[in-house]
Amino acid sequence: MSIRWTYAFADRPAAHLAAAQAFWTAVTGTFLSAPRGADDEFVTLLPASGVDACVKLQGVPSGPGGAHLDLCAEDVPGLLKRARALGAEPVAEHDGWAVLRSPAGQLWCAAPWHGESVRPPVVAGSRLDQVSLDIPPSAYEAETAFWAELTGWELLTGSLPEFRVLRPPAGLPVRILLQRLDAEQPAAAHLDLACADIPATRARHEELGAVRVADGRHHHWTVMRDPAGGLYCLTARDPETGGLPDRG
Repeated sequence: MSIRWTYAFADRPAAHLAAAQAFWTAVTGTFLSAPRGADDEFVTLLPASGVDACVKLQGVPSGPGGAHLDLCAEDVPGLLKRARALGAEPVAEHDGWAVLRSPAGQLWCAAPWHGESVRPPVVAGSRLDQVSLDIPPSAYEAETAFWAELTGWELLTGSLPEFRVLRPPAGLPVRILLQRLDAEQPAAAHLDLACADIPATRARHEELGAVRVADGRHHHWTVMRDPAGGLYCLTARDPETGGLPDRG
């Protein structure tokens, strides 16, 4: 069993899904698929011809939303078996895919691989390429071990002690950042973009309706809020490699 593709999912309140769709298609240089789901709650952000999608949006009926991962495999039953053995809790089973909860409580999906292999390009100096899992301190070590064993990806130390990174094999489009929170609170997730120039990307996003919330330590990242109310980060990583400029 191996992870063959990854999707970053932005979950936004259904009442504001149209605003999220307009914003995220603009910043990623994509267009919308036809809606899917009983309530037309799912859409895929489709890049230009010749590359594969790796970002999707979901309208959620309650709460502020957030983000989650879809891990795609040829052998979905095998992925589910491995996840359960590592401590994941099944939440819902569908035709060919399933929703699970990690040991720390983070929702994610196991889905079939449909042959995706070509990641989208950098757009206007940035690339949405990372899902940050925001984990309470008491669950951090066990949660890190869960995701590392589930994916089999390379586990790297981050730029700060509270960060670790799971770097996927070359060609897969979405990394996993494991962030240890300062205080006990429910596990959550948000999206990160790698930016060649954070101020320039921030200005472009603000023109599209986003607002700055805070600057991170040493200005290595900026926390933003999109027009649908969802938090995300602009990070000072290389949009081509995903790594810090001096680390690759």
